[in-house]
Amino acid sequence: MNINMKLSPNQALWLALFITAGSPIAGKFTVGYLSPSFILLFGTLTTLLIYAPWLTKNKLWGKFFAKDIRNKLSVMGLFGTALPFLLLLIALRWTTPSNSAILNQAESVYSIIFAILFLKEKPLLKQLLGTFLIVAGAVLILAVNGYTPMWKGDLLVLGTVWMFQVSHIAAKKLPADISVDFITAARGFYGFIWSAVIAVIGLPLGMDISFKMSAPGFISLLYIAVFVYTLRNKFWYEAIRNMPLAKATAVILSYPVFTYIISVAVGFDKIQLYQVCGLILALSGAYMVTLVKKD
Repeated sequence: MNINMKLSPNQALWLALFITAGSPIAGKFTVGYLSPSFILLFGTLTTLLIYAPWLTKNKLWGKFFAKDIRNKLSVMGLFGTALPFLLLLIALRWTTPSNSAILNQAESVYSIIFAILFLKEKPLLKQLLGTFLIVAGAVLILAVNGYTPMWKGDLLVLGTVWMFQVSHIAAKKLPADISVDFITAARGFYGFIWSAVIAVIGLPLGMDISFKMSAPGFISLLYIAVFVYTLRNKFWYEAIRNMPLAKATAVILSYPVFTYIISVAVGFDKIQLYQVCGLILALSGAYMVTLVKKD
């Protein structure tokens, strides 16, 4: 599949943002009817099937195993899709879509930590202040939900989002001539393989691959498979390969605002002061960190 939409980088970015905003909501619906493993397998396989005609026409199947890129693509499939989305879906069994979206801002903190450890960069004062605000927002949410089932989901989100940074690093190291469509298809391909491996390993540990079909669950599953795992990835790569990563990150970091509005509208959340304050603190800190990266 080669979606021949003539989109500017900004249009692609905003489409990616709105799809991302709906992702925790769809995830919350689906985990009520489907096991996280089933959602991952169905979603990644759907991406692969959508792109199968395009891959066949352009004789690109073998490129998935090209020696110079296969390890990077595999890392993207594992740490960009299979592991983090599985854990985030499990987390949504306990926490709310809003909390999940807000706590995802902790990825900015991990970005700084990775830069210090692996790139030997020294953070500026503004970065440290932004990081403090993100942590303050997360701590506020955790403090209110402490020692409740929701807390378990919140902690799982915080312990998961670092994986996306690993995936981003792998994606940035891919050759510049690789198309956005191929990257999206490859992430689906390796995401499916790793999801299958994890599902098989998880069976003896009590993880199931079950589903109970219903209209809400099926619609949410299609949204995740077609929009989140396929179109969102395509639009995101279209944006970051044609504009500064800092600019793209600054825009997409605002998605928890829209997730919160939708979550309240559908009844998963109620307007609560601690969430609003946590949202403001986390977004302010993440945006401050992003502005430093622009300089």
